[in-house]
Amino acid sequence: MTPLPKRRHSTRRGGKRKASIRQKLTGLVPCKNCSSMIRPHRICPNCGFYNGKEILKPKTPKAKK
Repeated sequence: MTPLPKRRHSTRRGGKRKASIRQKLTGLVPCKNCSSMIRPHRICPNCGFYNGKEILKPKTPKAKK
């Protein structure tokens, strides 16, 4: 026979155990070029700059016909 728990763990006890197992929130930092909030160490999706250098050209909206 395999071992089984003698009593059921309460919701409160299980919740206290699982409280520390959660995904951490990522901090946002302002872009140095356009001041929009971006995730650190990523290229800014608005202006295309990273570390003061233009990496991607910003997308221009296409005119509808």
